[in-house]
Amino acid sequence: MALVKLNNRGVRSATTFGSISALGEMRFIKKQTASSSATIDFVDGTSDVVLDDTYKEYLFTFNNIHPATDNVKFTVNFRDGGSAYDATKTSTYFRARHDESGSVTGLGYDGGEDLAQGTGVHTLCASTGNDNDQCLAGTLRLFNPSSTTFVKHFIADMSDYRQNDYNAREMTAGYCNVTAAIDGVQFAMSSDEIDAGDICLYGIN
Repeated sequence: MALVKLNNRGVRSATTFGSISALGEMRFIKKQTASSSATIDFVDGTSDVVLDDTYKEYLFTFNNIHPATDNVKFTVNFRDGGSAYDATKTSTYFRARHDESGSVTGLGYDGGEDLAQGTGVHTLCASTGNDNDQCLAGTLRLFNPSSTTFVKHFIADMSDYRQNDYNAREMTAGYCNVTAAIDGVQFAMSSDEIDAGDICLYGIN
């Protein structure tokens, strides 16, 4: 029987983040740690951030994101070449929720959190709590942000420990409906600061 040998690159490419990058290899770009931060910004060409045509897909990961204020939204917005984070977006918001007592559940689309050609922030998590053990985590994928032909799609999958002791899985998606390249991504809370947590950026080959 013939032996099949796998090199390290092949193993990494086959196993990295499961379905997120089953056929590609993740390349770490930048980690930012919040500390009473009004925003966390990733801008191409600034502080070692790469967000251009080097990669066709970019992945942000969120770990232990804790708000300074109770019952706030965790949001994202995109910059399309100017100085403002106000790219025109159309998006959707869908969630499943379950409380700690097991008595309340919910599943459905929430039209109040979506955008229709809006320039405001897009909600990733709708009501995170700020108790000492409450936080959120998840991922956001941004596709081909440097394209000047097509819209720029994004997909997020989040887990949120809410202020009323719920877990919510919040699944959102949308596109930046601009022909300009997206060269910056900004994360913030709807009120007050991001107290703590890590956001990492990866490029996907």
